[in-house]
Amino acid sequence: MTGEAGERVLPEGKITKEALEEWKKRIGVKLRIPWQFNELASYEAIRNYANGLGDDNPLWTDRGYAAKTVYGSLVAPPSWLYSVCLTYVLQGLPGVHAFHSGNDWEFLKPVLYMDRIRPEVVFTGFEEKESEFAGHMVMEYQETKYFNQRDELVAKAKAWLVRVERQAAREKGKYSAIELPHPWTEEEIEEIENNSLAEKPRGSDVRYWEDVNVGDEVGPLIKGPLGLGDEFAYFSGAGVAALKAHRVALKEFRKHPAWAFRDRKSWRLEPIAGVHWNFEAAKAAGLPYPYDAGIQRQSWLMQLFTDWMGDEGWLKTNYAEYRKFVYWSDVLWIRGKVTKKYVDANGEYCVDIETSALNQRNEDTMPGRGTVILPSREAGTRPVALRVPSGSN
Repeated sequence: MTGEAGERVLPEGKITKEALEEWKKRIGVKLRIPWQFNELASYEAIRNYANGLGDDNPLWTDRGYAAKTVYGSLVAPPSWLYSVCLTYVLQGLPGVHAFHSGNDWEFLKPVLYMDRIRPEVVFTGFEEKESEFAGHMVMEYQETKYFNQRDELVAKAKAWLVRVERQAAREKGKYSAIELPHPWTEEEIEEIENNSLAEKPRGSDVRYWEDVNVGDEVGPLIKGPLGLGDEFAYFSGAGVAALKAHRVALKEFRKHPAWAFRDRKSWRLEPIAGVHWNFEAAKAAGLPYPYDAGIQRQSWLMQLFTDWMGDEGWLKTNYAEYRKFVYWSDVLWIRGKVTKKYVDANGEYCVDIETSALNQRNEDTMPGRGTVILPSREAGTRPVALRVPSGSN
């Protein structure tokens, strides 16, 4: 592991017929979750996650404010469930890189203060494909369900991952021509930051279904320029990398050698998730620069929805595909547009929203969509009240 041009920094593995034959036997099997970061929705767990997300919605962080809402207590943002389980479990194909590439979420119940959440993950299949990024690749599919302490299904998420050989990705060099860091001017950065500071969640100002029209714009929500502080803030709140130190980390990495690499500048064993903050590790994975985590980006998308819908709205579904990498120094403008409003079969007042996440290169890094259920002024419906356990408020 020389570290030169990112080569041989990370463990190198191959996609073999034998490994895929073993995978076939696992389809439909519930996977063992090697570690769970958050289980209890404590004040600190919710607050630290929201801070790492860059989301100052008082529903997540202000106990006094939240107690006066329909929830009756502090509540976790929908994406907090990522800190319980990433929606997938890394399994098989040691040394073959895994790029989380999207999620399809359905939210059924809120996670309230002091709820305990238990995840279950099932391997649902895979398919072999060819890609411009790394040639031969495998798409891996999993599904996670989240249950609370009452064994109620809180949410479920389908996940897909791209598995590629790191050496092949480096040799292709698909993204090597991107100019990084991006050459922002001080004036551009000041404008971005001022626009970001002007954002705020809708909060207690109820958004009624009757006041929404097809074609309405949602957002933008601005994230960036992305950097080290953003990654560590999110990773520490979400537990993405299972950050551990000294003997505890060594025990884990000796047990799972493919989960770590030797940083030749510090000589420390670092988690493979170091591709999100370590330049040589990112290059070894075939990327020119450290980049964001998929769950981080979709969490930003969920913030767009919760900022827009206010305290009385309910995020029912959220789908997103991670099409491009978001590198350090990149900025995203996450937007939505209302495409449909209707009353569903359950008599709930729904709004469908198509979304995008454009970077400064005008690339849509994350096309997506979501369905929000809003209160109806005329019908007197309140979607959150239907989902909060009796006695909670």
